[in-house]
Amino acid sequence: MYFFHIKIGTRVDKLEHLGGLTANQFLRRHWQKKPLLVRGAFPDFRDPLTKKEVFTLAMRDEAESRMIVRAGKNWQLHHGPFSRGDFARHRDDAWTVLVQDTQHFCQEAHALLAQFRFIPHARIDDLMVSFAVAGAGVGPHVDSYDVFLLQGAGQRRWRISAQTDLTLRKDTPLKILSRFNPEQEFLLETGDMLYLPPGYAHDGIAESECLTWSIGFRAPTAQELAIAYLDRLRDEIALDGQYTDQDLRATIHAGEIDAGMLRRMMQLLREVNSVARNHDRMRQFLGQFLTEPKAHVLFDPPEPVMSKNVFRRFAMQKGIALDLKSRMLFTDECFFLNGNLLDVDNGDAAIMRSFADDRAIAAKALASTCKHARADSLLSMLYCLYRDGAIQIGA
Repeated sequence: MYFFHIKIGTRVDKLEHLGGLTANQFLRRHWQKKPLLVRGAFPDFRDPLTKKEVFTLAMRDEAESRMIVRAGKNWQLHHGPFSRGDFARHRDDAWTVLVQDTQHFCQEAHALLAQFRFIPHARIDDLMVSFAVAGAGVGPHVDSYDVFLLQGAGQRRWRISAQTDLTLRKDTPLKILSRFNPEQEFLLETGDMLYLPPGYAHDGIAESECLTWSIGFRAPTAQELAIAYLDRLRDEIALDGQYTDQDLRATIHAGEIDAGMLRRMMQLLREVNSVARNHDRMRQFLGQFLTEPKAHVLFDPPEPVMSKNVFRRFAMQKGIALDLKSRMLFTDECFFLNGNLLDVDNGDAAIMRSFADDRAIAAKALASTCKHARADSLLSMLYCLYRDGAIQIGA
């Protein structure tokens, strides 16, 4: 089993996996600006999952997986879950299996993702793994988000380009560039890592059987945010007033929406703008939106369920941790977990902020916090989260 050392205080410390840059130097020079190649970013790197484990995960219903097959100029896209026969069926083709959110299933994958905690949790999407046979890839493409490409076992050759022509082929089920004009080329070996900003064209071809780990970042579009927010407002908004037109005059164009009606309708909707721009409403929406689990993510309640007193005793002894699939964020005094607003006492805000940052609360810290008079409120909330499968015993 391979564990990563998670370094704290990464804003000022030089980080080996950033090529000796501090987090702030990397963000200032490269983040969303230009690529960075780091040789030996993770010395002696061992894959969080083996090839066999990746295949096993791709066969599970709860994992989001894809298979991309290239036969000559033809591309095929298949969605999992897969069977062993699916892998054998394409043995003579160039094929790749990709599995999203490996951090949901593997503690080592979660530890690898934690190496990038100098970027807010709200921006980190997932750790995807791809297994490719020699000669396989997913075609030249661009991502709309930042990505770190970390090479595991084997070798992969990357070609990249800052080209502005992003026209896509229309004859494939994939978003493959019609024209790709590579400007740089790198052969990545185990432990090497390549960072690419959004919109940077790239194509990776496996030189041998290989595993590649992609640390992807969440960057919602304005359209995505607007639709989600308007859906939320539709359920919550309650406006006063009703259309009236006491100054109505006889019309000679019965089919016309006249200027007076348009003006009166717009006055009715004027309050929508102030409601939509309400800071507290927007804060709650973002907290719930950014922690909402993906559609395929389910939480398994513990079996058997501890009683509240037993939970309290074990939590004090061993600490607690978020389930690998849980997402927790906070803003000001508001805390959000898996799409829900938590009822947190002001006196517990400090330890809950630590919980959101570190995804765990050590036994000693929990015991110290629970000495105050409001301990029952905190423990009751944590116990409910435990029963829902959102947190687990053991930091």
